[in-house]
Amino acid sequence: MIEVNLGEKPNPRQQEFFRAKYRHIAYGGSRGGGKSWAMRTKFILLAGRYKGLKLLLLRRTLPELRENQIKPMQATLAQICSYNESKHEFAFPNGSVIKCGYCDSESDVYQFQGQEYDVIGMEEATTFTESQMQFITTCNRTTRSDFKPRMYYTCNPGGVGHAWVKRLFIDREYHEGENPDDYYFIPARVYDNPVLMRNNPEYVKTLEALPEHLRRAHLEGDWDVLAGQYFPNYRREKHTVEPFPIPQDWKRFRSIDWGFNDPCCVLWHACAPDGRVYTYRELYVRQTLARDVALQILQLSGQEHIDYTVVSPDMWQKRGQKDIQGESIAEIFTTNGVPVIRADNDRMVGWTVMREYMADAPDGVPYWQIFSTCKNLIRTIPLAVHDEHKVEDVSATCEDHALESARYGLMSRPRPNKIRPEPQPIPYSPFETKRRVRSGFFDV
Repeated sequence: MIEVNLGEKPNPRQQEFFRAKYRHIAYGGSRGGGKSWAMRTKFILLAGRYKGLKLLLLRRTLPELRENQIKPMQATLAQICSYNESKHEFAFPNGSVIKCGYCDSESDVYQFQGQEYDVIGMEEATTFTESQMQFITTCNRTTRSDFKPRMYYTCNPGGVGHAWVKRLFIDREYHEGENPDDYYFIPARVYDNPVLMRNNPEYVKTLEALPEHLRRAHLEGDWDVLAGQYFPNYRREKHTVEPFPIPQDWKRFRSIDWGFNDPCCVLWHACAPDGRVYTYRELYVRQTLARDVALQILQLSGQEHIDYTVVSPDMWQKRGQKDIQGESIAEIFTTNGVPVIRADNDRMVGWTVMREYMADAPDGVPYWQIFSTCKNLIRTIPLAVHDEHKVEDVSATCEDHALESARYGLMSRPRPNKIRPEPQPIPYSPFETKRRVRSGFFDV
């Protein structure tokens, strides 16, 4: 084992990062959390401990890599190993090698094609696209019996890779072939970095002075905010609630954004007596026939009384050959037990209505509350960004199926059920009361 003078004592978050042995380990959150130091120190420790280990440390651009990692590592390793400028490699006496690489353009990942690395680190992972990450992951393999492949990520909210980092490490939503047990996230904020807090306390004041959406991302490490966010007033801790039994007398209704290859999103809503809307159930499916979606809706609704189901207007388009018009999707739903009505599809007004429902009521609780079980709606609201050319609209590049369904539901202008007053005794005049007593109408 090679001894290295690290010069600093790792803080508790960095120690957790050093000890973690998951397949994919992400470290970060706010700026100033000591991520870069933790990444290069972990690489140095691994290279010194294991003989012949092959490590790849990546940053999006070479200048960033040189300033943030290569120069500090040269200073730390000056008396231990050599650095090859042309290959961007640190060669350790025990045969381990740390290669420093970059992926400025989408195609730069192909320079690593066919290569094998025991350890890969992606510095500022949210600056990499998901396709770049997926390709780089294929290079993380080994034939060693004493070490299992690992990937390390440092990250802040925002950037082109915000969505995939958030999906894997924050929301923990996994695709087929992704094992949840392989992924581990270590949150870190500037307050977790005593070295920075001691040597540069002004940096915290700089972060605190940022505009709200940037402050939430860079100081608080809030992954539900990003640059250009369409719903900046959305806060997961304010707009989501744990499920509870919906009272029988609340009005219930559904909304559907249809899709076959794209996701089909069905949302169940309830309007409370105070006018607050609760979205309490979600169905999110792909490549499912309309009649099968209708069957799932009926099964999930059970014995609930649903006042109406409002759906995307394109469900009335006819499907079929030009000379043989088939049933519309709306007709298929209706004939299979889910009658539907056409939604108001004014997008600009609809997004405005959603913003109004996200606002706080006089009691401080937003007018719209979402059950924590509605995973895809909760996941995609903070990812909605403004369209570059039509800034009042949501960008078409967003995953907006749950958003569209919610817009249809809230645009249906739900009103709480009228509460029927309790029957009151009918007052009678003294003369009428005596007459009814004499006639035996009252049992006295």
